[in-house]
Amino acid sequence: MITEAFIKEMPKSDLHLHLDGSLRLNTLIELARKDKIELPSYTEEGLRELVFKDKYGNLGEYLHGFMYTCSVLHKSENLERVAYELAIDNQKEGVRYVEVRYAPQLHVDNQTMTMKAVLESVNKGLARAEKEFNARPEVQNKDEPPFRYGIIACAMRMFGQSFSPYYGKLFSVHRYSDAMEVIRMGALELAKAMVKIRDEQGIPIVGFDLAGQEAGYPASDFIAAYDYVHKNFMHKTVHAGEAYGAESIFEAITSLHADRLGHGYYLFDENKISDPKIKDKKAYIGKLSSYIADQRITIEVCLTSNMQTNPEISNIQSHTIKTMLEKKMSLVICTDNRLISNTTVSKEIQLAVDNFDINAKSLKDIVSYGFKRSFYPGDYPERRDYVRQMMGHYDKTAKKHGII
Repeated sequence: MITEAFIKEMPKSDLHLHLDGSLRLNTLIELARKDKIELPSYTEEGLRELVFKDKYGNLGEYLHGFMYTCSVLHKSENLERVAYELAIDNQKEGVRYVEVRYAPQLHVDNQTMTMKAVLESVNKGLARAEKEFNARPEVQNKDEPPFRYGIIACAMRMFGQSFSPYYGKLFSVHRYSDAMEVIRMGALELAKAMVKIRDEQGIPIVGFDLAGQEAGYPASDFIAAYDYVHKNFMHKTVHAGEAYGAESIFEAITSLHADRLGHGYYLFDENKISDPKIKDKKAYIGKLSSYIADQRITIEVCLTSNMQTNPEISNIQSHTIKTMLEKKMSLVICTDNRLISNTTVSKEIQLAVDNFDINAKSLKDIVSYGFKRSFYPGDYPERRDYVRQMMGHYDKTAKKHGII
């Protein structure tokens, strides 16, 4: 039997983890007070009732919380602290590898907080947590596997002048350009900055992502940015199929060279296909899903988040992870936003185990994919060695709990 104790103790990963959606609630309150930022409540109970709920009425309500979390992340010390605490919180529940993603341009103020400063601040917090954890005697003696991390930079499918001082200045400089052209410029500039900072500063920027509203902002608009990171040996993931369908996922794979897909929830929904040229929708979905499975393009599944951003999902059993499992697709279970969704990796795995056909073997496969399909910040032999360490510890833990 797969127990709660085993799930918490086994080594895990989180490959889809937004920094600005995963603050500690008490930290948000403390930083808001210190920086004189207005919140609808200054108690954890009040914010849970008014903003960070277990259930949301729609996507807009879900995203509302980011207005408050992002407001406290415009200082170097705040970014460092939040990143450090996020790593610590993951370590406490047995997570041994995280890829923390965020949009650096949201935190640039065009003055002291440059793109480089934003990246350095987050990296400093994560690196401190990694160093402290790996200095423990049990890690040094190899009784416990080490903790590692990578950073994923998010470009935005859509942004406006009010999103941040950086975006405001970008629109001001290019005031005579079409809005979509400015958005494409922002993505390409981010791509160039991430490659340069990675190569010159040694910060483990392991991947590039595209986040935000899918409908009306197709992946094909961001080919230039993704071509740039692709040609500079940076891994690629794309939010696709979260609120749109198979066509969005197809574009992420064919136009943006996606190695992984964020969410992929609507992959199998024929009603989400709008292209009139696709006559046989069932066949289109079948070929696409088969290709994804065959190429081992990994899907970053976020169960609780999907339920919250898509209230029309009647119950957890109707989640498309069921079909993904049946089709033997490569998938990993992630949190998306620990604060916004009020969840942890352990909770998400427990939710999957309790509601879907996941036995000891299939759970081990999912955990293994989390390490194998990561954008690990090292060369291939190093990653293989790290995966072996993790899965060796997994087997040891499983034996201890009578799973194998």
